[in-house]
Amino acid sequence: MPRLRFLTAGESHGPALVAIVDGLPAGLLLDRGGIDRDLARRQMGYGRGGRMKIEKDQIEVLAGLRGGRTSGAPLAFCIRNRDFDNWRETMDPWAEPASGKEVTRPRPGHSDLAGALKYGTHDARDVLERASARNTATRVAIGAICKQLLGGFGIELYAHVIRIGEVVAAPDRSQLAALRALAEASDVRCADPEADRKMKARIDEARRAGDSLGGIFEVIATGVPPGLGSYAEWDLRLDGRLSGALASIQAMRGVEIGLGFESAARPGSDVHDPIHYQNGRFARPSNRAGGVEAGLSNGEPIVVRVVMKPIPTLARPLASVDLKTKEPFDAARERTDSVAVPAAAVVGEAVVATVLGEAFLEKFAGDTIEDVRASHDAYLHRLGTY
Repeated sequence: MPRLRFLTAGESHGPALVAIVDGLPAGLLLDRGGIDRDLARRQMGYGRGGRMKIEKDQIEVLAGLRGGRTSGAPLAFCIRNRDFDNWRETMDPWAEPASGKEVTRPRPGHSDLAGALKYGTHDARDVLERASARNTATRVAIGAICKQLLGGFGIELYAHVIRIGEVVAAPDRSQLAALRALAEASDVRCADPEADRKMKARIDEARRAGDSLGGIFEVIATGVPPGLGSYAEWDLRLDGRLSGALASIQAMRGVEIGLGFESAARPGSDVHDPIHYQNGRFARPSNRAGGVEAGLSNGEPIVVRVVMKPIPTLARPLASVDLKTKEPFDAARERTDSVAVPAAAVVGEAVVATVLGEAFLEKFAGDTIEDVRASHDAYLHRLGTY
């Protein structure tokens, strides 16, 4: 069975976003409505811009699925861009772009300048179209598929926002089901009602100032069995794979697992989790490791936090230099959000699901979902005999 992998293509204002997912076992029943719901969750959030009013993201499967079940062949799908109708003169794949539509004023904080220099162009349109966070829609759909795979084995994932700007939430993590419900009901995906109110007020303030805000979100995965990942090779370590995948999301600037950076300020006795044996399993009374030790899942909930910088496209643009003339100008403007942290949390949830899905299928490999289940059940039985 091949390793779970994927490839995406598409531009922000092109005809569609496209993905191919390879390595899914045959016989996995997929719920199209569940995938579309996650795509809708990515589009929600207080402080989003006008693009979200245009698009209604839905998955359109092109290959690898029959009767709602995977066939074992690569799964191909697309997500149509409704806004393409408004950009045909600029983004038609075959027609010469309309004159006067070049983007020669790179935006600070974006890929515009570095991408134009890399690919030898004075028009940053190709760069910004592919680098756009619009392309996270395919990653959310892939993550939604992986969530359905993992959900069949008791693994659940959810994300919530713990900071926007200077406003920091203090959610109750003792009841994870309640935390999830509160976050899903919040426009800023925050499980702390008081912080929710303050975050919205801060977003309104930034919008009036033509500015943007960043923040921090947290992803929690429960039901993950011990042993996913490996310490044997650097590129198989679960913590490294999670960190790299989450940092690859547009605008992410930092990732921590468990205590993360706080570990540097504490003695070892207050960082590492004691080990107990109770109710027929090894367990830990604390989870400072965030569910990952030495590159392996350890059976506790996996907890990761991700820092997102403020959106770099500003209604009040920063100074820049024209790529052609080298003259100073205000940076080019595109439609933008005041804050996208709630949406980024959904993307982060999907990315964690994809990494865990990949590691899960490595551990419990099989050509069919029945093969995977047999391997999984045998492993849990073995753990229960220790």
